[in-house]
Amino acid sequence: MKLAFIGLGVMGYPMAGHLQRAGHEVTVYNRTVSKARDWVDEYGGAMALTPAAAATEANQVFVCVGNDDDVRSVIYGDEGVLAGLASGAVIVDHTTASAELARELAAAAAEQGIGFLDAPVSGGQGGAENGVLTVMVGGEAETFAMAESVLQCYARCVRLLGACGSGQLAKMVNQICIAGVVQGLAEALEFSEQAGLDSAGVVEVISQGAAQSWQMENRYQTMLAGEYEHGFAVDWMRKDLGMVLAEASRMGLELPITQIVDGYYADVQGMGGGRWDTSSLFARMRERSK
Repeated sequence: MKLAFIGLGVMGYPMAGHLQRAGHEVTVYNRTVSKARDWVDEYGGAMALTPAAAATEANQVFVCVGNDDDVRSVIYGDEGVLAGLASGAVIVDHTTASAELARELAAAAAEQGIGFLDAPVSGGQGGAENGVLTVMVGGEAETFAMAESVLQCYARCVRLLGACGSGQLAKMVNQICIAGVVQGLAEALEFSEQAGLDSAGVVEVISQGAAQSWQMENRYQTMLAGEYEHGFAVDWMRKDLGMVLAEASRMGLELPITQIVDGYYADVQGMGGGRWDTSSLFARMRERSK
């Protein structure tokens, strides 16, 4: 299948690589051209200088960029994806963006006879590199059926969850859970440290019981070591939680824990940790315990 991949960040770069290695013909576009050249050198395939050129003749186009505005910049306009795609093609947006944008893009694509899926992912950089992401999808069942097998090239779980926008809403559920779990883990580790316990030993025990979580198993050692260079950045988490809180406000729903943790991430940014990963809530706990 002829595919295009737009956006070669820490997630998109290996995701596009999995598609090429699965035997598809992949053309990539990246705003920083040197990154696209590096990708071609590593995986083969081809590169284009505009999203429209990458999308030309593609059966499916995958997008993984930063936020709503970034998505619009590569989809619309004379050099955007929609300018290069033919009727019958499919756009899959992996960007964590708003549900409102997903509905907008689905309508714009439909006007040209193009299918659209909002398909944010979870699993971080490691999940992308190892091809074990979780993909939460919104869109029409017929469109999903066209893309499902391709998505499985870099995923261990791919699920259609409803109409367009449902994937983004599901990702918001994911981020609510992560925010609460990481803050709980940060508080638990600081409590353990202040109590004079062997915190690593404590976690090794409690992770075998009901307290177990992915964050606990994969982040407690680096948190105790003060290492926060392991993937999803605080700046991006605040972007995501901002969308969560805005959507909740539209629902008339209060999310007090999410609101609090968002404020704590703002504190981390104030400490200069905007590019630290989300487990850096522990750095905030330590700073306040001095």
